[in-house]
Amino acid sequence: MSLLETIETETGPNPVATIIVLHGLGADGNDFVPFASELQLGPVGPVRFVFPHAPVMPVTINNGYRMRAWYDILGTDLVRREDEAGLRASLTAVEALLAREEARGIRSDRIVLAGFSQGCAMALLTGLRHRERLAGIVGMSGYLPLAATTAAERSEANARTPVFLAHGSHDNVVPVARGQASCELLRELGHPVDWHEYPMAHSVCLEEVQDLNAWLLKVLAPA
Repeated sequence: MSLLETIETETGPNPVATIIVLHGLGADGNDFVPFASELQLGPVGPVRFVFPHAPVMPVTINNGYRMRAWYDILGTDLVRREDEAGLRASLTAVEALLAREEARGIRSDRIVLAGFSQGCAMALLTGLRHRERLAGIVGMSGYLPLAATTAAERSEANARTPVFLAHGSHDNVVPVARGQASCELLRELGHPVDWHEYPMAHSVCLEEVQDLNAWLLKVLAPA
């Protein structure tokens, strides 16, 4: 399997940490490049940001229109009708990005895996199953996919990894109740989850960026 195409930025030479950000349905890696420039992570040291492009595929709910997607959306019921094959294929692709960062000298516990909407689903799916401890997992305006298999498939290495979940209370794409349910399930399994809710739609707001900035400074604080 070929490595996903990516956009990369670095805040300085010789990065000591990596943040991988997975975009939402129909977007691409460019979507979160401006978001990264709003983060102030100076105390961490130089940081590499990696913005992958999801593969192009037909999306059932959009009448089969081809667009960038991490997996197919089969209908409005995101629980009973999941594209498990697509989810697992993208999990493998994201794992390859994590492996590349380690090959470039960034330890797994200095990597944050983040995502928005479909990207959130992929960050949670992959991060919880990754065999080496990550610095943190970030899910924005999304949900936990393949929830029923999480307990059996999750990795002990990331059982205590900090998770940041954020959602808009007016989200009409992924209802906030889906995010809340994902948070509750993860907490029941013992994962330390920081839950943040904002009066916004399916988007990212300034207060969210500020809260995430503070959280990243904690999880990536130099040892």
